Amino acid sequence: MNDEFVFVDELVPGIRWDAKYATWDNFTGKPVDGYAANRIVGTRALCAALECAQEKAASWGFGLLLWDGYRPQRAVDCFLRWSAQPEDGRTKSRHYPNIDRAEMVEKGYVAARSGHSRGSTVDLTLYHLATGELAAMGGDHDLMDPVSHHGASGVGQVEAENRRRLRAIMETCGFRPYEVEWWHYTLTDEPFPDSYFDFPVEQSFVS
Repeated sequence: MNDEFVFVDELVPGIRWDAKYATWDNFTGKPVDGYAANRIVGTRALCAALECAQEKAASWGFGLLLWDGYRPQRAVDCFLRWSAQPEDGRTKSRHYPNIDRAEMVEKGYVAARSGHSRGSTVDLTLYHLATGELAAMGGDHDLMDPVSHHGASGVGQVEAENRRRLRAIMETCGFRPYEVEWWHYTLTDEPFPDSYFDFPVEQSFVS
């Protein structure tokens, strides 16, 4: 286990998280291989940049909620196997209403190699510090649809502004966006740009 990887909440106090792939609330409909604990893991460099982002968001009355960070390669492999299975309809209406499972790879929503496995990519959104409620974004995490793209048509004014605000926060703090997913950002100067890790996310993996 590389000592450059840590639990994000331990280095960025006060950050919220809900590790979707450790739960049943994700596009596969069940916990994903490699996620044995509902925690977010990332590199120390990722945490430093997220601390910057959290401070910037707070100046505008928002906090950050993380959905995913480091993703084991075995989880990516699980996604690929799942996308090749027959459709059962359980998560289609919520997560990929207008495409078939097999199209997820072709359209860039699922990849054989994910930046998440390098440890410096994060899926996240904003929430209102005053109420704790999530900011309206015009679509939820892992909605695999053109409406999730940056600059998508059909997104309301408030939702579009919230997306732009999140993007401004993240870019200011050293992240680059992924154009087909408004929630997905990668550290521009990531420490392991060519490495794909596969250790599981476990409650006690950090010594």
